Amino acid sequence: MTDPAPAPAAAPAPAARTLVMGVVNVTPDSFSDGGRWFDADAAIAHGVELVAQGADLVDVGGESTRPGAARVEPDEELRRVVPVIRELVGRGIRVSVDTMRAATAAAAVEAGAEIINDVSAGLADAAMAEIAAASGARYVAMHWRGHSDRMDGLAEYADVVGDVRDELAARVDALVAAGVDAERIILDPGLGFAKRGEQNWELLAGLDRLQALGFPVLVGASRKRFLGAMLPDAAPVEDRDLPTAVVSALSAERGAWGVRVHDVVATRRALDVVAAWQSGRRG
Repeated sequence: MTDPAPAPAAAPAPAARTLVMGVVNVTPDSFSDGGRWFDADAAIAHGVELVAQGADLVDVGGESTRPGAARVEPDEELRRVVPVIRELVGRGIRVSVDTMRAATAAAAVEAGAEIINDVSAGLADAAMAEIAAASGARYVAMHWRGHSDRMDGLAEYADVVGDVRDELAARVDALVAAGVDAERIILDPGLGFAKRGEQNWELLAGLDRLQALGFPVLVGASRKRFLGAMLPDAAPVEDRDLPTAVVSALSAERGAWGVRVHDVVATRRALDVVAAWQSGRRG
């Protein structure tokens, strides 16, 4: 087990409030929306709608990372996401790109994306760190152990919070060594990625141990299987939005930098309640 990476010399100041990252899946096979936004015009309209509902930024992805999902060809991923990003940025919307590919990240930043959201933390594409360093974009490094077609078999941990912390710390060391500015790194515990249900809850309860690394933390629990396990078997995926909003509120209370969600309305309201509660505490 490696020692945790030291905090950056000038750790980023915490956000004034937890940011809401709205999800736009430009995919035909996402578990969360069944391909409703696969058409570029529909994806753009959805991104605009999410911002109107209270999203601070929009996360555009062209490759599903649901369990068992197959990879998308690089050219197809580019075809899906770049026009959507360019149009949203042109409308004054802050955009992140959800990709594991360096070429897609580079094209997305050129189109105006300000954050690279890499679920593999640079492990899926050796060129990603170089692109992240050169781009000047903020970089979300998520805990990851393997691609979607095999990640369910990789959920063995001695101490899930400690192991995830240490593996993220190792990725930070590698990214910084490759030239990525530590002040631009955001960490994501990777809920649902090589994690069994109870392990996700342990990670959420242990967010403070991850934050002790000194980096902002993004929580992406939205509509995931461990939330669905709390509901009746036949419940539609949208029924996971209320549990997602509760997780968002608790994550904000714990100081999360941001939450990545499909249903912005419920989470925005939950975070407004947290902000009001905190203001009352300060009063």
